[in-house]
Amino acid sequence: MLEIVTYPNEILKRKTNPIKAVDSEIKDIIKQMKETMYQNDGVGLAANQVNIPLSIMIIDTTPNDRYKDEDREIFKSVLMNPELLEKSGQISMKEGCLSFPELRIEVPRFSHIKIKAINEHEEEVIIELSGFPAIVFQHEFDHLNGITFVDRLSGLKKRIALEKYKKSLKEKVPT
Repeated sequence: MLEIVTYPNEILKRKTNPIKAVDSEIKDIIKQMKETMYQNDGVGLAANQVNIPLSIMIIDTTPNDRYKDEDREIFKSVLMNPELLEKSGQISMKEGCLSFPELRIEVPRFSHIKIKAINEHEEEVIIELSGFPAIVFQHEFDHLNGITFVDRLSGLKKRIALEKYKKSLKEKVPT
């Protein structure tokens, strides 16, 4: 299992590098990323969240211990070098992030998106997503571009969220 990088680690602010080929090293990274995401009850994970500066994301919106909503659309994929082709509508819900343990904040996102990416079989795919899978994709896509979900907040809301996050870290430190 890989170690998840937490805020304010600098790698979370850097744009990732594109994948040139899906070789055995990339396949091993994907395997380790999946294991790490599932062990931490995540629904998405970007490679830079595990200190790998490559454009890889894993998404699995199957209900789990952290996100129990049985009615949501299920989307499960490995996406590399993703591009956002089209976006429309508005949706907002509380999001969590493995790189910000204990913090959940409401972030405005597009409700419908069309994306292009390379899958783990090195095939180009074009996919339309809406609702929860669209939110998860945008969250991970932001990570790959050096943007965290708190960066999507206005100044005051961002400051409040970061203060809440710092307070939760202090509460976790054993005395």
